[in-house]
Amino acid sequence: MGRVDEFLDALERVASGGTALDPEVVTELMARRRDDPLDSLTPREREALALMAQGHDNGTIARSMVITERAVHKHIGNVFLKLGLPPTDSGGHRRVLAVLAYLNA
Repeated sequence: MGRVDEFLDALERVASGGTALDPEVVTELMARRRDDPLDSLTPREREALALMAQGHDNGTIARSMVITERAVHKHIGNVFLKLGLPPTDSGGHRRVLAVLAYLNA
């Protein structure tokens, strides 16, 4: 089917009340969505990361989320894992990288 035929088909669908989306646009949107590691975070992990980005320590995050510090530690560990931030000598380094990923999203 030629480009003109594709266009006429899409025009007919839209005129009939349907929709027409360019397959290339859909593919690009889906690729972008899969490429964002923040999408893999649970709502609670995202909340913990947002509070980290505000500069809060684990104790403050725990009180704000009404959970234990151990649970905060687990959420933050999952954030590091899902963002591909491997353990290093400095836990603060991963924390900064996680916050930067959050702020850049």
